[in-house]
Amino acid sequence: MTVEHTATAQAQIGVTGLAVMGSNIARNFARHGYTVALHNRSIGKTDALLAEHGTDGNFVRTETIEEFVAALEKPRRVLIMVKAGDATDAVIEELASAMEPGDIIIDGGNALYTDTIRREAALRDRGLHFIGAGISGGEEGALNGPSIMPGGPAESYSAVGPLLETVAAHVDGTPCCTHIGPDGAGHFVKMVHNGIEYADMQLIGEAYQLLRDALGHDAAAIADVFSEWNTGTLESYLIEITAEVLRQTDAETGKPLVDVIVDAAEQKGTGRWTVKSALDLGVPVTGIAEAVFARALSGSRDQRAAARGLTGGTLGAAPTDAAQFTEDIRAALYASKIVAYAQGFDQIAAGSAEYGWNVDRAALATIWRGGCIIRAQFLNRIKEAYDADPDLPSLILAPYFRDAIEAGIDSWRRVVVTATTLGIPIPAFASSLSYYDGLRAERLPAALTQGQRDYFGAHTYERIDKPGKYHTLWSGDHSEVSA
Repeated sequence: MTVEHTATAQAQIGVTGLAVMGSNIARNFARHGYTVALHNRSIGKTDALLAEHGTDGNFVRTETIEEFVAALEKPRRVLIMVKAGDATDAVIEELASAMEPGDIIIDGGNALYTDTIRREAALRDRGLHFIGAGISGGEEGALNGPSIMPGGPAESYSAVGPLLETVAAHVDGTPCCTHIGPDGAGHFVKMVHNGIEYADMQLIGEAYQLLRDALGHDAAAIADVFSEWNTGTLESYLIEITAEVLRQTDAETGKPLVDVIVDAAEQKGTGRWTVKSALDLGVPVTGIAEAVFARALSGSRDQRAAARGLTGGTLGAAPTDAAQFTEDIRAALYASKIVAYAQGFDQIAAGSAEYGWNVDRAALATIWRGGCIIRAQFLNRIKEAYDADPDLPSLILAPYFRDAIEAGIDSWRRVVVTATTLGIPIPAFASSLSYYDGLRAERLPAALTQGQRDYFGAHTYERIDKPGKYHTLWSGDHSEVSA
């Protein structure tokens, strides 16, 4: 271990912003043999990292931005790990003023992709390279190998890619890091990744509530169910940690921890960004949207308290075959998960087309197999689907996923019907099934919608039997005219 207390050493990478994520990824670089320059607005965090983890490798301690930049070999490579928004802009400006043309700034925070597009263009005009890198995996991933989604100029990636690929997670010898595309591509796909994560977590939550409220299982019994599910097609990081959370006992009360946690889920905003972007792109991400709204509803605690006691009706009857209903929930969870990922990958395709990014969806599935929060066995199947057909219209149409839904469709419907009659909320399960039914429907009620729009706004419509746009003279003789 070497700690340079002056900026004379030539570090291969610099990290500024040494909260837990920044500290852990700096340690990750050091553990892989890189000399890492450290900087933080408060020098105390730098010294705390060195005191606790200085033996992880070679570090350069710096106090000022000028000293920090001077410690780096050229082209300088700096990873920013600070709060998204104004704080990121402030750090970028401070760095850019001290750097030289050809130097590279990497934003590893959860930035909004439109901000990344703006920043990349501004720094390009100043002769600097800017990479917006989505990093998934939380604190553990940052230290031991995250999934990294860098977007920016291809020539910039050639200078930073080898470092990022080294510290990323690896699955079957392949790094969970690849160049996503220009400017905001990396942060865009990280945003959608987080949206999929919201949907995945909501679906797991709904499965938990069904096992609890429809079948009467306690937390320990439900943990056993999730542990069993984690040995099959649902094997994933989120299913694994669900079982661990459910097994945790509260030291103070002796109750399952999940039973003493307030049932109001918080969010940092990436899920909302995903839904807003999908609306702008015209892509239906119903499962992700329902997950975001479910968190919002959970946080409406005053409204929920006022509404307790409202009637739930009298149709409900608990399932008589617990084993069969448990299997139905598993199948419904898997089918709904397929829909969530299909919608997310559709949004990525739409964003890629809108901004000219040329994102490789198979490559995304590859780098999400390890390190990230949504890592799962399931992603191998997604990679295979896009390898077989890069232009696949919907993931649901890939043979494997089509067969999986066909095998579970009756279970999926039984779960939605049973939950509805019992008054158990399942917004993500139900909306995912409705999306699937809408996708496969031969004819949707949108024809009536178009007729209504033409009636009150003369918005016109198309016909199924001939080309062109038409309008009916609703306030006149109801004859049809070409628009």
